[in-house]
Amino acid sequence: MSSDEPARAPQEFAGRRWLFPSALMHELDPDAESSGRRPRRTARDWVVDFSCFLLAVVLGLAAADALPKEAGLPHSAAVLDQTLGALACGALWLRRRWPVGLAVAMIPFGFLSNTAGGAAMVVVFTLAVHRPFRYVAWIGGVDLALLPLFYWLRPDPELPFAGVVAFSVLLTVSLVGWGMFVRSKRQLMLSLRDRARRAETEARLRAEQAQRLAREAIAREMHDVLAHRLTLLSVHAGALEFRPDAPREEIARAAGVIRESAHEALQDLREIIGVLRAGESDDAAGSRPQPTLAALDALVAECREAGMKVTLDQRVTDPAAVPASVGRTAYRIAQETLTNARKHAPGTEVTVQVTGTPGSGLTVTVRNPAPESDVPPVPGSGQGLIGLTERATLTGGRLEHGATADGGFEVRGWLPWGGD
Repeated sequence: MSSDEPARAPQEFAGRRWLFPSALMHELDPDAESSGRRPRRTARDWVVDFSCFLLAVVLGLAAADALPKEAGLPHSAAVLDQTLGALACGALWLRRRWPVGLAVAMIPFGFLSNTAGGAAMVVVFTLAVHRPFRYVAWIGGVDLALLPLFYWLRPDPELPFAGVVAFSVLLTVSLVGWGMFVRSKRQLMLSLRDRARRAETEARLRAEQAQRLAREAIAREMHDVLAHRLTLLSVHAGALEFRPDAPREEIARAAGVIRESAHEALQDLREIIGVLRAGESDDAAGSRPQPTLAALDALVAECREAGMKVTLDQRVTDPAAVPASVGRTAYRIAQETLTNARKHAPGTEVTVQVTGTPGSGLTVTVRNPAPESDVPPVPGSGQGLIGLTERATLTGGRLEHGATADGGFEVRGWLPWGGD
């Protein structure tokens, strides 16, 4: 026997935010999109951005050191090359905000400046991480197409043309693939988060629906009993009206029945108040009388005939003396928990214990040990316990349930039983 607690509303990410990218935290924040604010850099972002900037600067300095070795390169072209490289490195701090625009602007920078090559690689990687593949395909395709022309116009002084072109193409493709891999991991995390939120919402809606259905069922049940008592009251009151000359003993007996029926009707009415009752179904007129605590023996016998091992320990001297509303709720607790034990712990011995006296209340305890083997989870588990909790609360009692120390499960309900 097991239960699923009602799902809680989705909450904001509660982990160590500084370890994650700001773009991912922005997507995981349920209020970020509605507020319209831009994501703020996390500590991880600052570390990564500074590392990328430092890498681009180091590669740019290495390329600038090799500029004097290029044959036929004018001094003005070398100055322009280093100027564009410095601007490209500084522009890396804008790569998170405008990845597409920066990647487009980096195409002429990378074609005119060898020192901007490191910054161009970082920008291509950023584009693959933050934007869909169609942007990467167009911009990356243009970069790849310009690589042979760049090295034809400015050949490497130490490497052959085919080798340097092949190496550059391989490096660009590797950066794009790495960026797409990072993006797919982030998309997977967001997808799992969305699925978890939807599952929490659906579970919460199922719990609310179970509570509503339980209230409707209780209202229908109380309606049947209340209508029965009011009918008795009306019959005996009508008899007194049409037979004012009846013997004194009959009048006293009828008055006693009216008082008793009115008292029981008021008790039932207290349970009905506040319960939203839905429209009657077509078969409501043919509903049968609801069982009470006196029918618990028959319930246990029926379970035993079905093959269950049930031990009944009933310490209530006179079950018929238990108020009908309390007895009905106690019966429903035992019935639902026996059903759950049959589904979630088949083959185990279930113990049902009922104790109580007038004034101290009625206690119903149902427990079972852990099943001998693993039992597949049953869809919709926990909805019955939600309904039982609602029943117990409406009668002024309480219901507790949970796992025991030995791995079993226990349901314990207390219901008020007033004294005479």
